[in-house]
Amino acid sequence: MKLYVIEAGDFKLDGGAMFGVVPKPLWERTNPADNKNRIEMSTRCLLIEEGERLILIDTGMGNKQSDKFFGHYGLFGNHSLNHSLKKAGFHKDDITDVFFTHLHFDHCGGAVQRSKNGLLEPAFKNATFWVHKSHWDWAINSNTREKASFLPENILPIQESGQLNFIEGKGPLLEQTPFPFSILLVDGHTEKQMLPIINYKKKKVIYAADLIPTAGHIPIPYIMGYDTRPLLTLKEKKAFLDYALLEDALLVLEHDPHHQLISLKQTEKGVRADADFNFDSYFNS
Repeated sequence: MKLYVIEAGDFKLDGGAMFGVVPKPLWERTNPADNKNRIEMSTRCLLIEEGERLILIDTGMGNKQSDKFFGHYGLFGNHSLNHSLKKAGFHKDDITDVFFTHLHFDHCGGAVQRSKNGLLEPAFKNATFWVHKSHWDWAINSNTREKASFLPENILPIQESGQLNFIEGKGPLLEQTPFPFSILLVDGHTEKQMLPIINYKKKKVIYAADLIPTAGHIPIPYIMGYDTRPLLTLKEKKAFLDYALLEDALLVLEHDPHHQLISLKQTEKGVRADADFNFDSYFNS
């Protein structure tokens, strides 16, 4: 097995929304805001090469939306999904599986593209797309609060392509999966978000997705305003951090443009980030 970090692009989101009830003077210590109160965010995907399979975890925003849409998100930097795949030695047609942690637009938008004649089509023509069945049902019957994150143009073409497969199970831990990793299910952010837990080079590597989007979100009360069940997130984060610390796991942070991979430590204030690493340097040096 080999893992590759795939940087799919950087954007900005309102810092208040990203930290919920936490006061700005606290969250701005780790995530400084611009003059529009936005913090910097990445869309960091993870590519797993295992035998004949190439499994891409999440796909970023993509580029098919209008300039008006992207104008809300302050895109910056030079990262893109296609460029990062090429840098790793691959093309999107090489991808055999696309695994969605969940279907919010910044996690799945890159899975669908516009063809030359403007039609929507899967960006990974040879891949099977995987999502949890309960999350799929939640997304296509979205509540008013999450509707702006579940965009039909990101979701329905995947179903229409015939390439969609479902994962089922209540969890919280799914150990028998179609993948070379187990899956932790968490429900605080959205219904049945899936976090891959990968055994890699004698370490546990956990893709933290939106349970812990940036290093600044490690303190348990630091919960996004986007979470549909914040009190459940409190419980899930505590259990997750206790487990990760016990296992000496490393976290891949999907939304932190400045920290790819972090370790954890116990402090008087609870579990906190210990050290941060460049992914390639840590595993390939």
